[in-house]
Amino acid sequence: MNLHKQQSTQRGEFQISQQVTGKPLILGSGFDALSFKHDQFQGLMDPLVMMDHYTMSSPTFGAHPHAGISALSILFEDSEGVFNNRDSLGNNIDLLPGDCYWLKAGSGAVHDEKPTLGSKTHGLQIFVNLPKQHKHDAPAALHVPSHTIPVVSGEGYRIRVVLGESNGAQGATSPALPFTVLDGFLEYQAEYSHQVAGNQSLVVYAVSGDIDIKLGDLALHLPQRRAIAIQVKEVAQLLNFVSTQGAHFVILQGAPINEQFIQKGPFVMSNINELEQVTAAYEAGLLGSISE
Repeated sequence: MNLHKQQSTQRGEFQISQQVTGKPLILGSGFDALSFKHDQFQGLMDPLVMMDHYTMSSPTFGAHPHAGISALSILFEDSEGVFNNRDSLGNNIDLLPGDCYWLKAGSGAVHDEKPTLGSKTHGLQIFVNLPKQHKHDAPAALHVPSHTIPVVSGEGYRIRVVLGESNGAQGATSPALPFTVLDGFLEYQAEYSHQVAGNQSLVVYAVSGDIDIKLGDLALHLPQRRAIAIQVKEVAQLLNFVSTQGAHFVILQGAPINEQFIQKGPFVMSNINELEQVTAAYEAGLLGSISE
């Protein structure tokens, strides 16, 4: 369950998890990842359920179902070639480096994504929870091509506003709940500030290079390939990011749902009865299929 909280740093205005190192996940010869799960963050990862930082060079998963969540795919700009995305909504899209794809599975959808021959995809795969009143919504999807993503740039920093808003730049709007994704790059000694509204939760991940983060009177150092979760209470907070060596980092931000859930692989439902129902629906072929 996602409501358990312990071993976190708490101030009157915000709460911060301990730093988390992802667990290695290797599947076959073409998939290598660091996997981060909600129960590693003392409940502060909400509304995220999990995040994989991966490289994929060959088909790995095949067609698979999702329900009760959104599956968010962020391709980093150093990906090579084409990442083919298909789903039971009828989409068949060749994602390119820097693209984003949001699949709101809702009541259930089938999904398949894989690099084409000779391609190598580098990015994040994220499960974003849906509140119980939206777990049975009809599926929906959004493709955000890299060339449409606004960029905030200045002295030594470049921030892609993939979804949501930062420093006056407005990115795409997710087909589920409001959500912000920032894909940021800092050069040596560069700084970037991001205003976080009240009642928001965010995960900060250092993809490469270390970053220093200042939030109120608290300063912390986040080493490469570690993540932290922060929940901001009622009052908006300014986050300041600095790199002493150059860094690539990601911010994932949304309002916490604060509901219990139960997860079984790609299904995240409110209780065991819903989980059994959606499992039976998938086995009966009721979540749709992907046409060849």
